[in-house]
Amino acid sequence: MLGCGYCRQLDYFEIVNNKQREFFSVNEKKLVIFLDSGDTIIDETTEVRDSEGIVLSASVIPDADVMVKTLYNRGYTLVLVADGDAQSFKNVFKQQGLYDYFTAMIISENIKATKPSPRMFKAAAGAIELNEADYSRIVMVGNNLSRDIKGANALGITSVFLSWTSRYPHTPADESERPDYTIAEPLELLELVEKLNAALLNNVS
Repeated sequence: MLGCGYCRQLDYFEIVNNKQREFFSVNEKKLVIFLDSGDTIIDETTEVRDSEGIVLSASVIPDADVMVKTLYNRGYTLVLVADGDAQSFKNVFKQQGLYDYFTAMIISENIKATKPSPRMFKAAAGAIELNEADYSRIVMVGNNLSRDIKGANALGITSVFLSWTSRYPHTPADESERPDYTIAEPLELLELVEKLNAALLNNVS
C-alpha cells in the first residue's frame, strides 16, 4: 500500500476491484472524515484483553475494513478519534491491516480527555492542520450519541450516527445528541460522503 505522503503527489488513484477500474481525483476530496473505533470499525464484543486491560486483538464489524480502504483509496483524509488506550488501538488496527490508512490517530489516553470534550475534536483537526474555519468540511462518524454525536454537534462538525450495534442508545437524550445523518451499516457511508463532498465543492465553485 502506498503511504499517504506519496499518494498526495499523484493526480489520480487507480483502484482495481472485481476487474473494474475506477479513477478518483485526489484534488476533488474536500471533505475530511473523523472515525470512531468501537462498533464503528472494531467489534467491541470480540476484543481480547490482557491483564492490564489492553486490547490484544479484535475483529472488525462487517465491511468496516472495506469502508476504510475504499474511502482512503478515493482520496479522503481519515482521522481516528477514539477513547481508550493508545496501545490497544495500535494492536488492533495493525492486526487488521488498517493502521496506515489513517493520517492521524487521536486517542483519549494521549489527549487526557474523552469525547464529547472539544479537546478531542480540536486535536484531530489540528493534527491535519485544520482550524475552526474548517469544521464545516469535517464529518464525525461514530456509534455513541452522547460522545461522538454530541461532541461533533457542539463544534458544528457534521455528525453521522452508525446504528450498527444495539449495545448503545439509538434515541437522543436531547437535541445536542441528534445526528445530522444516520446509517445502519459501514458501507452506507460511502454514498453519503460522496454527496457531502459534492455539496462542499458546489458551495466553493
